[in-house]
Amino acid sequence: MFGGLQIGFNDVMQILILYIGIYALIRFVRGTRNAQVLLGFCVLVVSLLLFTYLFRFDVLARVVYFLLIYLALSMVVVFQQEIRRMLALVGGQRLFGRQYVLREPSAPEKLCQAVAYLAQARIGALVAVERGISLCSYEDSGVKLNALVSHELLVSVFTPPLPLHDGGIILRDGRIAAAHCLFPVSNQAELATSGMRHRAAVGLSEETDAVVVVVSEETGKISVAHNGRLHRYSDEKVEKVLLRWLKKAMPHETRGPLTLTDWLMTRVAKMMKARWGVGKETP
Repeated sequence: MFGGLQIGFNDVMQILILYIGIYALIRFVRGTRNAQVLLGFCVLVVSLLLFTYLFRFDVLARVVYFLLIYLALSMVVVFQQEIRRMLALVGGQRLFGRQYVLREPSAPEKLCQAVAYLAQARIGALVAVERGISLCSYEDSGVKLNALVSHELLVSVFTPPLPLHDGGIILRDGRIAAAHCLFPVSNQAELATSGMRHRAAVGLSEETDAVVVVVSEETGKISVAHNGRLHRYSDEKVEKVLLRWLKKAMPHETRGPLTLTDWLMTRVAKMMKARWGVGKETP
C-alpha cells in the first residue's frame, strides 16, 4: 500500500504483461528500417497527450484521440512486414508436439567444411537452414533434392555455370531439401552496396527465423544473416563461429513437445537474463 493506493495481484500482472509486451516490441523492431518511424510515432503520441492533459484542452483532446486511432491504423500499413514476421514466429513455435529431428547428426560439420572450401575458392553460395518457420513456400520456387549434406554435392551445386548455382539451398532436418530457390530481397539502406546474395539472405531472415549463410564470390568472406541482421566475418576463427551458428540452427539433440507454460517461462527467463543478467541460462 502506497499512500492509500492498494496494489493487488491483478495490478502487478497487468504491469508485468505491459512491460513484457513493450520490451518485446522494442527488441523486435530494433535495428529494422522502421525503428525510427516507431520512435517518432511514440514521441508524437506522448507529446500530444501531455499537451492536451496539462492545458486541459477537452475539445483538442477529442480531436487528438480520433487522430491517434487513424495513426494506429496507419502503423499497421507501415509495419506490415514486421507484423507478418512476428505472426509467423508465433505460429512457428513448437508448442503442440512438433519435434525437430536432425536426421544427419554430422550435417553442421559437413556444411561448415563445404562453406569454408567455397570461401577459399571464392565460389558464391547461399544456404538457408530452416528452423521454426517453414520454408516450403520458398522451396517450391527451386528444385527439390531431399539429399544428404556432402562436400561434393554442395560444391557441385554452387559451381558455375551449372544450372543450380544461382539461387539458394534450403536445409531441413539436416538434409538438403531444395536448391536453386528464390529468396526475398531486403530493402535495407545499409545493404545498398551489397550483392544480391547478401540482400536475399537478409530478406529471408527478415521474414523467417532461418539462419542463412552467405559466401561472397568477390571477396570470399563468409556472412551469416539472422533476424534481419547481417553478421560479417573475416578473421581466422570464422569456421568456429560458423559452426556455432550451424549447431544452433541444427541442434543434435531432439526435444520433446513443449507446453505453452514451458515456452512462456523460457522466453521470460531469456528476457530477464538479457535485460538484467539474472536467471538460469537456457539454450
